[in-house]
Amino acid sequence: MKVLISMGVGIQWEGITEAQVSRIRAVSEDLQVVVAPTDAEMEPHLADTEIVLGRFNRNIFEKAKKLKLVMVESAGVDNLLYPEFVKSDITLVSGKGTVGTHLADHSWALFLALLRGVGVAIQAKSWEVRRQVREAAWELGDRTLGVVGLGGTGMECARRAQGFGMRVIAVDPEDVPRPPFVSELWKTDRFYDLLEQSDVVMNCTPLTRETRGMFNLEAFRHMQRHAYFVNVTRGPIVDEAGIVQALRDKLIAGAGLDVTPVEPLPPGHPLWDMPNVIITPHASGGSPLRLDRWVDLSCENLRRYLDDRPLLSVIDKEKGY
Repeated sequence: MKVLISMGVGIQWEGITEAQVSRIRAVSEDLQVVVAPTDAEMEPHLADTEIVLGRFNRNIFEKAKKLKLVMVESAGVDNLLYPEFVKSDITLVSGKGTVGTHLADHSWALFLALLRGVGVAIQAKSWEVRRQVREAAWELGDRTLGVVGLGGTGMECARRAQGFGMRVIAVDPEDVPRPPFVSELWKTDRFYDLLEQSDVVMNCTPLTRETRGMFNLEAFRHMQRHAYFVNVTRGPIVDEAGIVQALRDKLIAGAGLDVTPVEPLPPGHPLWDMPNVIITPHASGGSPLRLDRWVDLSCENLRRYLDDRPLLSVIDKEKGY
């Protein structure tokens, strides 16, 4: 059974080690593991490859006629779901469950920097903003965190709120169990209820047909004027004109964005110069532990695949998550 490690040139894949590849090979002697750093090295192996680990694209899909399982390192798979692949019998596994920790850390970093005036101070480079920063700050105890999407990232964002003494409410489209540190868990038909009750809203949803543009001007109008919005998953979940107007009209206090509706965000875009916005360049996925966790997941799934057991982190290709 041929397993193709399709390395490509992704940020995470540049750091894959021989030891990690050896762990994949050690899963079973029945696996013929091939590492293909380039497209040219990959081509001769596509015809008889059954499993692809790592980078996946249309070329691989079209030429790997025996392909049955794809395991990608990214948690979001919206860029892979072209119709032919969605309709195929090929199983897709993502890195969901391996990225929540560092995405949650980044979400909180953005929020705390907004709340405590770090962004304002960095932009001002002046002692004159001292009073402005002090007067705008508030404490987190007994405030409400609203989590939109209670998957791996949402769960970790919610878990961290315990340390600040916050109440947590969440919405999710699925029947996920409510953890003890979440006070209320509703379906997404109560999205506006969550926005109206939250002092900070963290978006933790994947990009799907349903979530594209869900944070539009009307959504921001349902938020409290002192509330902050944080997004570290996918930029197009936020309507570009909507968030710009919401920030300009002070419908919300500010936004922490690791992802933006257009990427890279072009020079001169109004979001760059807003004092109540902090932007990082789609960097929340960075962690020295991320790839190793994904290798662990891949090895476990290879064992399950060989034993014909249910796989972990499987994507419903029709839903997109």
